[in-house]
Amino acid sequence: MPFKVAIVGRPNVGKSSLFNRLVGERLSITDDMPGVTRDRIYAKAEWLTKNFRVIDTGGIDIGDAPFLNQIKAQAQVAMDEADVIVFVVDGKVGLSDSDYYIAKLLYKSETPVILAVNKIDDINQVNNIYEFYALGLSEPIATSAQHGIGIGDLLDRIVSYMKEDDIEYDEDAIRFCVVGRPNVGKSSLTNVILGEERVIVSEISGTTRDAIDTQFKKDRKEYVVIDTAGIKKRGKVYENTDKYSVLRALSALERSDVALLVLDGEEGIIEQDKHVAGYIAEYYKAVVIVVNKWDAVLKDEKTMRKMEKKVKEEFKFLDYAEIVFVSAKDNNRIQTIFPAINHAYDNFQKQIQTSVLNDLMHDAVAMNPTPIFNHGKAQFNYATQVAIKPPTFIMFVNNPDFVHFSYTRYLHNQLREAIDFTGTPIKLILRKKA
Repeated sequence: MPFKVAIVGRPNVGKSSLFNRLVGERLSITDDMPGVTRDRIYAKAEWLTKNFRVIDTGGIDIGDAPFLNQIKAQAQVAMDEADVIVFVVDGKVGLSDSDYYIAKLLYKSETPVILAVNKIDDINQVNNIYEFYALGLSEPIATSAQHGIGIGDLLDRIVSYMKEDDIEYDEDAIRFCVVGRPNVGKSSLTNVILGEERVIVSEISGTTRDAIDTQFKKDRKEYVVIDTAGIKKRGKVYENTDKYSVLRALSALERSDVALLVLDGEEGIIEQDKHVAGYIAEYYKAVVIVVNKWDAVLKDEKTMRKMEKKVKEEFKFLDYAEIVFVSAKDNNRIQTIFPAINHAYDNFQKQIQTSVLNDLMHDAVAMNPTPIFNHGKAQFNYATQVAIKPPTFIMFVNNPDFVHFSYTRYLHNQLREAIDFTGTPIKLILRKKA
């Protein structure tokens, strides 16, 4: 497993800013509002040719703010699975009761602890670190996540704990993200897939604000599941943090192979579901449609067939997607998801021989000759596949302007009828013959 570094501390000491500085990207949500980061976030970092994973966590406090018990539990899990813990404190505010509380938690851990005194923004504030010796932990390192001060020293200390046999994630893993509007059960589905309470689950809509990557193995296959914040409809993104969440969800979609579009089987399909589905189509990702909460639906032997028909009608632009029905709450029919993911992924990277492709194209044109359009008649000469993920085909024609969009759609449909592209979009590009 990869070397893991957990960042812990009370709220608003700059953990997420430090996380972003270490991984070199704006992955964590940073905001002046305490408690914004609530779930664990994983990202890859590199220093001196060594790769490792950094885990950002929600702030640990001794109050009774919303989600506090769950945040403590998530931070504890992060600490348990980490190889090194970076304990972040606020060099401007000084020691607090919460810092002592966290230090007591860390005393119980056998994992090495690095004490980072953050917000030391200039040389005149360096003496602020000395009071933190009272915590009885390692020698403090003065840092400023905002200005990049002390980050090199912190990284040097981190990699000093690494062993030569620490390895990274399998790059061949199938990456799938769990997307959908808020409160359709995405986090519950992720948890049951992983078999652990990996993501905070709450009845409050919009609980998951960050996208979270977890690698796991099932039936000898490697997967990475990315749980995402519910995507809110344009015009209904009010909070600063919600705006970041949409960007994070889209970023997760962009780096995935397969998207699991989660629908609420009990509530049914609403306009917002189509909005989310539109992003999947826009990003040309393989897709499996997951109808969740199927346990709550009153049904007979025809209910599932009716729902399938309804989904196909509402998502005509995703009519190639396989539909599965599950209950994350009851851990029911979850096993149907992985064959659908594997099928979609295999088709997402499918390659077609040029000879087969040209035979299909010529047969399609022979069955339905091109009509006259824009004062000309299209003549197709040659077709070839130029990419996978998704399968992308170029068709050479005397003049692309002579091809009506309906004829392109006809060729698209003929390809799907002849070849199994279940679960994946395909791209057809018309190019003028040189």
